[in-house]
Amino acid sequence: MIVSLLIIVFLVALDQFTKWLILSSFTLFESRVLIDGFLSLTRRFNTGAAWSLFEGQIEFFIIITVVAMGLFVVLLKEALTKRQPWQWIGLSVMIGGTIGNFIDRLRFGGVVDFIDVFIFTYDFPVFNVADSALTVGLIAFMIGVWLDERRPRPNE
Repeated sequence: MIVSLLIIVFLVALDQFTKWLILSSFTLFESRVLIDGFLSLTRRFNTGAAWSLFEGQIEFFIIITVVAMGLFVVLLKEALTKRQPWQWIGLSVMIGGTIGNFIDRLRFGGVVDFIDVFIFTYDFPVFNVADSALTVGLIAFMIGVWLDERRPRPNE
């Protein structure tokens, strides 16, 4: 449980610190190339979800976040009890990411994004540390579910 809390606190702090750096160093839409043709830092503000879906629906996102957090906490408790490391680590990472973006929504009415990746000629939607945590956490959780399903059960 302590490791789970440390993961959550670390990710929230990292997310908020990187957003603070961007907010204090970049103007809106300002961009700086880090790796030509692949990675830039570009300050954006997103009032929606990925690809700006449901833009401006702050109440919707607050409700969804509260429901998701409740589900994550229930699943985390179960994963910790059953000693399923991939699942509890994945959920801890997802909770950290969820809290990071939730803080932005409450403070600003939207999310600060800044990681701008180009995949060949496609400019992927700009994202942040919290978004990355949600994606990585979901992948880890799914790996854990897959491994758990493959584990032999007593009486089988």
